[in-house]
Amino acid sequence: MSQVRLEEVTKVYQPGGVLAVDRVSLEVQSKEFVVLVGPSGCGKSTTLRMVAGLEEVTSGKIVIGERLVNDVPPKDRDIAMVFQSYALYPHLSVYENMAFGLGLRGYPRWEIAHRVKEAAEILSITKLLTRKPRELSGGERQRVAVGRAIVRKPLVFLFDEPLSNLDAKMRVQMRTELNKLHTRLQSTMIYVTHDQTEAMTLGNRIAVMHQGVIQQVADPAALYARPVNRFVASFIGSPQMNFIPGQVIRKNGRWYFDDGLHRVKVVDEHASQVAPYEGKPILFGIRPEDIYDKLFVQYAPPENTVTATVEVVEPMGPEVFLHLTLGARTLVARVGGHERPRVNQDMDLVFDMSKVHFFDPQTEVAVV
Repeated sequence: MSQVRLEEVTKVYQPGGVLAVDRVSLEVQSKEFVVLVGPSGCGKSTTLRMVAGLEEVTSGKIVIGERLVNDVPPKDRDIAMVFQSYALYPHLSVYENMAFGLGLRGYPRWEIAHRVKEAAEILSITKLLTRKPRELSGGERQRVAVGRAIVRKPLVFLFDEPLSNLDAKMRVQMRTELNKLHTRLQSTMIYVTHDQTEAMTLGNRIAVMHQGVIQQVADPAALYARPVNRFVASFIGSPQMNFIPGQVIRKNGRWYFDDGLHRVKVVDEHASQVAPYEGKPILFGIRPEDIYDKLFVQYAPPENTVTATVEVVEPMGPEVFLHLTLGARTLVARVGGHERPRVNQDMDLVFDMSKVHFFDPQTEVAVV
């Protein structure tokens, strides 16, 4: 079995006592693709490096398969790591780069040749085996770096932001290749990135990290639809969720969110959750795609409609991002590509109240 288990893993850097990872617990199932995502400095790479054995664990346990590996050297953990930098030997050919580690481990030449050929076919780099790294593009070099890991046939693959040095088009292509690779190899993979698009498209499950702590672990759809706190809600999704402070009020037996200038009706399904916040501060959240132009809504309830002023129009091809002012606040709406309102134009907007979120302003924990 190739599962990976972290139990209350903590990393403190000395001197100075800098807490980089704080009691992280995570279980990666055999053959699962798990992504650690978060902003720079959140502890995701440090966590991965502790799994690899490149960083010492201050406290907690790391188990790979059935073996506790806290004190096991990296070379004996049966893992393979792909770094952000390709780290290829410039004087060796692609074949020699991929074979180098196997040679150090004493594998016979016939097996090395078989493994390199097999990995090259998987990655479609067979024609590159005689070339030197300087003759390759960035995407080809990254394939070679991945191939060097594949030939090891490890229990676990670790990826530390492997696509960050590639251009946008090549990143999309390599994401597809990594997805295919996981499907073909059926290996356990842990992948670190700061790019939430990479996380959403690659991971079977995603662990969102912030300030050394895992905030939420879930599949991409659940993470997007049901964030547990404001940080996850703001980090996952582009453009990010809109947040408006206000309070919950009750009028004529119905519940409303009121920001002082605008009032929208809370759907009945959310009434019991927001009721404890009656007359108290609460944070309202709505994603850009859940805001509609009233002109294109067949039935627009007046209690869910607000008027905003267009500040910036960003055409994105099939869709348009509208940056608007709503009183003293700003929000972003994602609308269809056929909608091109003018700057400084007033627009009636409809909120899809069945998809909004509410957060406690003190704890930032999701209420709805």
